Order: sequence, then structure tokens, then C-alpha cells
Amino acid sequence: MRAVFHVNAISTEALLRDGGSLRKILVYSHDTFGLGNIRRMLDISKHLVATNSNVSILIISGSPMVHAFRAAPRIDYIKLPCLVRTSNGGYGVKCLGLGYEAIIRMRTSLITATMRDYSPDLILVDKKPFGVANELLPGLRLLRDRVNPPKVVLLLRDILDSPEATTETWERNRYHEAVKHYYDQILVVGSPEVFDLASEYKFPDSSRTKVRFCGYLRREGGSRTRDEIRDQLGVQDHRLVLVTAGGGEDGFHLLANYVQGFESVSDEAMIKTLLVCGPEMSEPHRNRIHAAASHPDLVVSNFTDDMMGCIDAADLVVSMGGYNTICEVLSLRKRAIIVPRVRPVQEQWIRAERMAQLGLLRTIHPDVMTPTELLGAVICELNGDPETSQKAFEVDLNGMSRVAGCVLSLLNGDNAAKTLTN
Repeated sequence: MRAVFHVNAISTEALLRDGGSLRKILVYSHDTFGLGNIRRMLDISKHLVATNSNVSILIISGSPMVHAFRAAPRIDYIKLPCLVRTSNGGYGVKCLGLGYEAIIRMRTSLITATMRDYSPDLILVDKKPFGVANELLPGLRLLRDRVNPPKVVLLLRDILDSPEATTETWERNRYHEAVKHYYDQILVVGSPEVFDLASEYKFPDSSRTKVRFCGYLRREGGSRTRDEIRDQLGVQDHRLVLVTAGGGEDGFHLLANYVQGFESVSDEAMIKTLLVCGPEMSEPHRNRIHAAASHPDLVVSNFTDDMMGCIDAADLVVSMGGYNTICEVLSLRKRAIIVPRVRPVQEQWIRAERMAQLGLLRTIHPDVMTPTELLGAVICELNGDPETSQKAFEVDLNGMSRVAGCVLSLLNGDNAAKTLTN
């Protein structure tokens, strides 16, 4: 028998309608690589303010792209100096001519001052209980000692890394101690049927009892219709393949293999392809993709602000396996070939492998991918039965409303969860 905590959806609607004084939420997203974390935290923040007129949110983030996203009313942000993830999974300085320790001191001071002066009613922390290099700890201590300390919530995506690496990281960094002393809940935007995070990572009871599985985050539709985008691309009778590498910083390998493999595809296959490099792909790599994609049925874009519209327009998606991309594919029930990132963490590979086992998508390990294998898989998927896509398993995509329900419940002094025994 396994106890799994799910959000009690019955009380959520009432909470979203609840009035009262303005409640302040502080969101922390350290973000050193890609767009995934900051996009996810921004979307959750937008949902919280959209469903409750009495909430304001201040985001504190080191993402170099936070300014590129349009902020909703009652949401503001503070930009921390950027860090960069190194090849071994550590951190370094991205921009400023300061040492790593000096940057961490600066970030810690900014975070602590923000916590003190903003005085939030609730803090929502993305992924790292103590923040990067324990930069959250002074602020958490400061607020914990107040007469009315804020509620503190840890948000985890479905998969962090391999069980071995994650268990070691959490023990080494004393994350379970952080959860025990500072956190009220752990919200997991995933499903235990796909990956039971608490069991796989061997959470002790002190952490396990605070875990709430909320489901994956359903993505909203794009700003343009499927037909509008296909007409713009001149798809006509073609099948449209979307190839995307998310932020794109490490996406060159995928796009280059696709472009090379496409050279062997006959015109009779009737395939049009939109390749999106991503805003963080280096200029030399972007230039190489543009130069190589000379076939008239290959269209290269550096960036799109309507990825959901592009996915909706596509008959097949070829992408890396980031959390947001997978949620987008699942939300639109699209056929997909996932070539995940496998270094420095195994998160994307584990997610792709588990979902492939459930029949939700096809996956290719990047170390064995060739242009021939990739385009062979594309042809196979396009010629398959589209009605079979994602029928093998029904994915829970109600994470956004459940996260909001939990957050607002904590603000109202209720735990908003029930125990389901399996």
C-alpha cells in the first residue's frame, strides 16, 4: 500500500473566488540554463494573479531572459546577476568580472533584503530548497523568526535527475533538513504514475508527508490558428514537421542532424519543416543551420513567441525533452520524437524513456542518433496512424489549477490535500 497525496480539487474553486486583503507571494527561480524554469514559474505566477484578484507576486530570478517575457498585472521581478551552469553541473559567473563567491554574496544580499522589505505571505521556491550556494538561507532564517512567518512551498518538476545523483545531492546539500525546518509543502508538477519522485528519490518521512502530486501543467493554445501558421509556411498538401530545441543553447546537434538527414528525403514524401533554433543558440551555430538548410521545404526561424501555435500546426514534433516542451506536446496530443539532453543531468532522458514506455512518444538517445535514423523515425511516425497518439495512457494535466489551489489554501490556513491509498 502506498500513500499518495493529491490536491483536493473540491475546495479549489471556492478558494480562487475568495476575497480579502492583498496577499504577497515571493517566487524564487535561480535559472542558469535555458528557458524552462523561468517560463514555468512565470506561467504559474500569471495563473495565480489571473484567478485571484487579491494576490501580488514578486519574482526574483537570475534568468538572462526574464525581461523578454511580458509581465501580467500585479507581477514584478528583480533580476539577480547571472550564473552559468558548467559542464560538470556546477555554477560559474556568466557576465560580470567578479569571482563566483563575490557574485553569490551579492545575490544573497539582494535576496535577503527583498525578503525583509517585501515581507511576503508565501514564498514559492523552484527546485533548490536552499537556493544556489545556500543563497536563500539567510532570508529564510530571518522570516522564520518573525511573529507571523510566511508559508514556504517548494515546487519540483516531475524528474530532477537520476535517483542515484538526486539522492546524493539532497543528502550532501541537506535539502531534507531544509524541508523539515523551513517548508510547509512540496508541490510536484508531475504524476506518480509516470515517476514517483518521493519513492524513487527515497525521501524520508519528514519530506514525503509534505509532497503533493499536482499533475503536469496543461499549456494554453497559441495566439494563431493551425491554418494561419500552415498558410504562412506554404504547407498546402504537405505534412508539417516542427523541429525545436527549446532555448537552443545545446540544440545545434539535433537541428544539424535533421537538416543533414533531410537531404535524402524524396520530394514525394511531401514534408515541410519548420526549424526553430531558440534564442540562446550561439550565432555561429545559427548561421550554420541557416546555411545548411538550403532546401525549399526547410524553413528556419531563430525564435518564435507562439510555440504552442507552431506545435498545433505541426503533424509531428521533433524536439529535446525539456519539461515545458513535453507538457506542450501532451496538451495538444501531438505525435513526437524526443531526442533528450543526457548531460550533465539525466532528467530529460528519464522522462522521455518513461513516456515512451507508456506509448506517449518515441525517443532516440542523442549518443546514437544519426541523420539517417532520425529521418527514418520521422517518416515512420508520419506514415503511422495519428489516432494512436497518446491513447495508451491518460496523462494528468491539471497541475496549474492544483498548484494554485495549494498555494491559495496555504494562504488561507488550510492544507487543501487529501490522502489517497493505492
